[in-house]
Amino acid sequence: MTAPLTTAEIREKYLHFFESKNHLRLASHSTVAPDPTTLFTVAGMQPFKENFMGAPAVFDGQASKRVTTAQKCVRVGDIENVGRTRRHLSLFEMMGNFSFGDYFKRDAILWAWEFLTGPEWMGMDRDKMYVTIYKDDEEAFGYWTQEVGLPASHIHRFDADENFWPANAPLEGPNGPCGPCSEIYYDRGENYGDDTWGDYYQTRESARFLEVWNLVFPQYDRQDLGADGNPVLKDLPFKNIDTGMGLERVASVVQDVPDFYSNDVFKPIIDRVAELSGKPYEGEVSVSHRVVAEHIRSVSMILADGVAFSNTGRGYTTRKIARRAIRHGYMLGFREPTLYKLVELVVAGMGEAYPELKQNQSKVEKALQDEEARFLRTLEGGIERLNTGLATELLKRGILTTNNLVDEDEVQGRRIYFAEQSYAKAAEMLGDEAKVARAAYSAARSAGLLQEGMEFVPVTRSSEKDVDFDAHVISGADAFELYDTYGFPVDLTREIAEEYGVSVDEAGYAESLEHAQEVARAGSKYGKSELFGGNQEALEGLPATEFIGYDHLEGEGQVLALVGAGERLSTLGAGSEATVVLSRTPFYGEGGGEVGDTGRIEWDGGFGQVRDTQKTKQGVFLHSVLVQEGELTEGVTVRAVVAPSRAAIQRHHTATHLLHAALRAVLGEGVQQKGSLVAAERLRFDFSHGSAMTAEEIAAVEQLVSRWVSANFAVTWQEMPIAEAKAAGATALFGEKYGETVRVVRVEGDVDYGGAKVSSMELCGGAHVRRTGDIGAFVILFDENVAAGVRRVEALAGDAATAWVRERLNATAKAAALLNTNPEGLEARISGLQAQLKAGEKEVTNLKRSLAEAQMGGGGSAAQTRELGGFKVASLKLSGIEGNELRAAADRLLDTSGADIVVLAADKGLVVKATKDAVSRGAHAGQLVGKLAAAGGGKGGGRPDMAQAGITDAEGALGALDTAF
Repeated sequence: MTAPLTTAEIREKYLHFFESKNHLRLASHSTVAPDPTTLFTVAGMQPFKENFMGAPAVFDGQASKRVTTAQKCVRVGDIENVGRTRRHLSLFEMMGNFSFGDYFKRDAILWAWEFLTGPEWMGMDRDKMYVTIYKDDEEAFGYWTQEVGLPASHIHRFDADENFWPANAPLEGPNGPCGPCSEIYYDRGENYGDDTWGDYYQTRESARFLEVWNLVFPQYDRQDLGADGNPVLKDLPFKNIDTGMGLERVASVVQDVPDFYSNDVFKPIIDRVAELSGKPYEGEVSVSHRVVAEHIRSVSMILADGVAFSNTGRGYTTRKIARRAIRHGYMLGFREPTLYKLVELVVAGMGEAYPELKQNQSKVEKALQDEEARFLRTLEGGIERLNTGLATELLKRGILTTNNLVDEDEVQGRRIYFAEQSYAKAAEMLGDEAKVARAAYSAARSAGLLQEGMEFVPVTRSSEKDVDFDAHVISGADAFELYDTYGFPVDLTREIAEEYGVSVDEAGYAESLEHAQEVARAGSKYGKSELFGGNQEALEGLPATEFIGYDHLEGEGQVLALVGAGERLSTLGAGSEATVVLSRTPFYGEGGGEVGDTGRIEWDGGFGQVRDTQKTKQGVFLHSVLVQEGELTEGVTVRAVVAPSRAAIQRHHTATHLLHAALRAVLGEGVQQKGSLVAAERLRFDFSHGSAMTAEEIAAVEQLVSRWVSANFAVTWQEMPIAEAKAAGATALFGEKYGETVRVVRVEGDVDYGGAKVSSMELCGGAHVRRTGDIGAFVILFDENVAAGVRRVEALAGDAATAWVRERLNATAKAAALLNTNPEGLEARISGLQAQLKAGEKEVTNLKRSLAEAQMGGGGSAAQTRELGGFKVASLKLSGIEGNELRAAADRLLDTSGADIVVLAADKGLVVKATKDAVSRGAHAGQLVGKLAAAGGGKGGGRPDMAQAGITDAEGALGALDTAF
């Protein structure tokens, strides 16, 4: 084998090799899936699905039936295994070469062999190459043995469950293109296992024989089973090639490293994790190092592609990956945002191949840092809640037990006991004995087993009680509470529970989640899924509706169908509501953020109200119609009239385009649309941006839009090929899937911003004004955060904007009158009142300080001082003091009393402070305050040198001092 190549060199050699075979090299598609079947791009062939089905093989204006890519792919179906094993990844690079009706099986096999074994390419040992083929694929067997020269003993034949794509397609489907495949393996030698190629035939598992390439030969059209019950496989009119080579796998072989995490991309990240945590990477046992390294690479790539953390869809999945990494970082000791510092290493390793990583590095780092800070704030509380839940269940099951048979003369109060074997098992599950004791103490209190004045002493005793460790320990309700309150996805709860050796009631979790969703849905308007789902079958076979609404707001159309409750209706009477399909309509169907049109339809003898308009993927417009008079019958011709509110919708839609262009000009080209709502009353626009807009930026955006409005430019639209539209500079929405022909909406004029020309041209199917002057007034209401890295602007145009401004002016005048001034003097008046308030607060603070000093006596003489646990402890109860004043009093007492630890209790608060010397000798204010607060009817915590708590019983808290050390 040649000298080890870097991962980047392997990638480049692969792409260059297939370029030499007349393949067109294409850049990787985004990790965002190119079609709605998956959230993420999961395979190298996914961006080419339409080409495999016969669509023209034209890419960025270049025609080529041969294509090669290195595609970044994301798969999270087995994410719980990532890091636990050394061969699972959530993000991987799939190198592929594809043929759309050009070359086929022979060339694919011979080129794969040439690339893998050629000395100028990968230079792998020919004697260590092995392959698998479909059991009946004699053609592939012939190429491998006769032309390549591979010994027959190096080839295994497997059934369709192993060597067919899709797996088991002949028997199980789905119908459509399918074909056999041939997988290529490399024998890594006895250092990686003592199994043989023959063993692999039986086990299908091996660390020694590593699959590096899968050659798929889609050559059949799978159809329904024949009369004899056997599958029908017809030859496709043209045959394709779809191959996938895992870059990380090949790098493992070429670099002769034991796993993915040892290659030149991962190792620097692993090393930095070890450096930052102070915990060395120790191979198999270092699960957290691997989880952090892998997930940071994955999340960095996804965020660089424009995805933002959210609670739905791919944003939720991305958050789930990130939070799993953060949790494992927490296990490594990271208590402050740290993982974002690893992004630079991902960029260093992969930025040349994927320039979007470099371009968006700072945005990725900021988004990840914010997510770390957000999740770390809840993580500790969630873990504590989870551990307490586990301990509570252990108590219920007898793993942790209570014993009332102890001689009361010997033991004062009730004690919590652990059965000897059960204690050992619990200690193993929860990490260590001290952890078990803390969790059991908390659980015993919450379960009512340990009341005030009772002593807690974990001991062991013999027990023959059998314990069912396999039963559910985490209830579904608790798992849902962890998700709902602490942001713990159920799979994270499951993973933590599995580390303890127990399981989660996932059926109960699903029930709790469904209940919460039903509550959330109650009273809400039905969505598209409900609308289309129930009526889909009844809509089949209907032709696409002719839409005339760009140019006409009324027109005639024939009623093609009346649909309600999933059934076709022949008539619709007065007072009834159903879905009406017309042959021709001026009503816009909801899409692209624009709401569906409303209005009315009229016919001889009746009329009805159109309450909403939707549109199916097949182009059938669905009008929700309430018949108000007469009877509507299928086949009748109606006059459709769009409501006047369309004019306001058009104003807001064109204003949205101008807002988008203005935001990009003011905030930078990194702004990408993430969602929008265009209605008659307002517009809402979501976009990628890492920080709140300043007042100056909002004003600049408003000014740019107003310049377009004042210029009264024409607004035009035309259909053109998508390649031509993109070449002309039209803005396409991120993640949106467009056809070959698109509608381009253009404002025929530019405005100036900082000496640069700003234009507006977008791919859009919505309704717009004819001239920018038709928009009228424009005002931004607010800018707010809706998700990590995503901002939301809400704005008004036209009459709505004018009315809003008048309302605010009236409100300002009323506020000024209440403060005995005019609107111009309002700011000065408020500033004066604030100054008075601040002076009053300062006076109150001084009075409280004097009150505290009076109660403490000179030099803290009123405090009780005694030796406890080897420390000099000063304690005192104060009245009328809280918050900052209580903490300040503790500082003064610590300075003047000469004590190692001071404890101040007030009506509602408790503060503990310790000197640096005391902390070095083992004092911990946080642990002490927790014990005292529990006795004082509250809870709290903090650092070793300072902690505080809320309490209801100051005497009780101070009374617990003697037993707290």
